[in-house]
Amino acid sequence: MSSADALPEPLPTGLPDVHLAPVAPGLAHAERHAGILNAAERARLARFAVAADRDRYLTAHVALRILLGERLGQRPEDVPITHAACAGCGGPHGRPVVPADPVHFSLSHAGDFFVIALSDHAVVGVDVERVPAGPLPGALHPEEEDELALLNPADRPAAFARAWTRKEAVLKAIGAGLQTDPTTLLLGTAPTPRPHPAWHLTPIPTPPSYAATRADPLLLHEGLEQDPGQ
Repeated sequence: MSSADALPEPLPTGLPDVHLAPVAPGLAHAERHAGILNAAERARLARFAVAADRDRYLTAHVALRILLGERLGQRPEDVPITHAACAGCGGPHGRPVVPADPVHFSLSHAGDFFVIALSDHAVVGVDVERVPAGPLPGALHPEEEDELALLNPADRPAAFARAWTRKEAVLKAIGAGLQTDPTTLLLGTAPTPRPHPAWHLTPIPTPPSYAATRADPLLLHEGLEQDPGQ
């Protein structure tokens, strides 16, 4: 792929290895390079009945392949993406991986944006969500529900979105998806996440009406902070 046809610029987040970008500016680029998707990805793309869903999937997955190809020194279409064993049942439908884990990655898309996180060291999870405009769904920890109840009603949707992206990011890193009850994860609704014994949660700066979070194993994060040369 020529330098003249590189990925559209991501939004500035101040976070290394986090690629947050709007869908629309990258759609034409993604359509030009749809051929780099593998057979399974193309089949999934063909099943979308709603154009906006198709556009999000195409733009995000083309960007993912290009970023992985750059990291691995391979052509994007040659990057072998498969699935790890499911954390719940052991079947071959867990989190997406590159065999032997030369690089770990996570992808999420919602509304007008997608986000990709990469890690050379250990599993990573990422999630982006739109701030809900209607009634808030459940699925929060009881203490998080109590936190929401103390807020001004106008502030509750953003707080809910923060909490939900934290849960999704952790579950994606684990590879459990929603097989794990999200109400059992206490990660908080405030702008600063609650400490967790296993996961370090990093809020990702987003445009208004969105929230996003990156999840990394806590012990790894602490080790990298102590020895940033690693």
